[in-house]
Amino acid sequence: MIKVNDPIYGTFELPRLFEDLLQTAAVRRLEAIHHSGAIFLVNPDLSHNRLSHSIGVLLLIRMLGGSELEQVAGLLHDLSHTAFSHVGDYVFNNKEEDYHEHLFEAVLVNSEIPAILEKYGYTQAQVLSGNFSILEQPLPLLCADRLDYTLRDAMHAKIITRQHAQSFLNAVIVQDGMIVVKNAAYADWINHIFKRLNKEVFNAPLYVYANQQLAMLIRDFLDKGMLAESDLMKDDTFLLNKIRSSPDGYEGIKAIKQHTGYTDFLKKGANISIKSRHLLAPVLNLSN
Repeated sequence: MIKVNDPIYGTFELPRLFEDLLQTAAVRRLEAIHHSGAIFLVNPDLSHNRLSHSIGVLLLIRMLGGSELEQVAGLLHDLSHTAFSHVGDYVFNNKEEDYHEHLFEAVLVNSEIPAILEKYGYTQAQVLSGNFSILEQPLPLLCADRLDYTLRDAMHAKIITRQHAQSFLNAVIVQDGMIVVKNAAYADWINHIFKRLNKEVFNAPLYVYANQQLAMLIRDFLDKGMLAESDLMKDDTFLLNKIRSSPDGYEGIKAIKQHTGYTDFLKKGANISIKSRHLLAPVLNLSN
């Protein structure tokens, strides 16, 4: 057993399967991927990583009674994110912000993970083709992925407190395989928090600026052959160091930190399109 502590869900003891998965290079890499992309360059408070989110999704699925296989899928669901998370989407002009999903199978298959799954009686095919209704649902529904990043991002952005998150989780259950909220008041609350998160974080001008500038810098370095696409499948530290190893890259990162050109950015508007999101949390159906 391995003991995992999370600021939202508390402490859990997990079976050896998860200990083995957490020790793989593919999963450990997520600890060096900033969940909010380049935002940490302009706001160091928003520096939480993809691994904390992935563990959070696993714990939320476990808390809600999801199967062990769905918990595994929750831990692995962001395995193929590029360095700086959704900055990779902006580099390649992926408007659906799902670039990493197209890479998922290749990243999974070429890691140590299939052998570990087989050791515990599972297969990679079960992860790749499983129907995990707690883990993923289309917008605007609730799912473990969307709910964890909403609570986690909002907590780090100081929109909510840990106590707010934990209180809301007490009002969440699974009905007919889907996450629902026990009453309309809590549904309205999470819908409102999601709306604030979109306005104050995902679409905040300074944060969009940071992600846009880094995406433009990476794209320029790719065009010049100073970066390879495979570099984006490493981690933030590697990519940042490689960019800053050249004078132009060093100055480019420094400029983002100092908000150079931000005033012009506000006048011209963003060159990257942030995916439109809204949440409509379903309420428990008492007639079932």
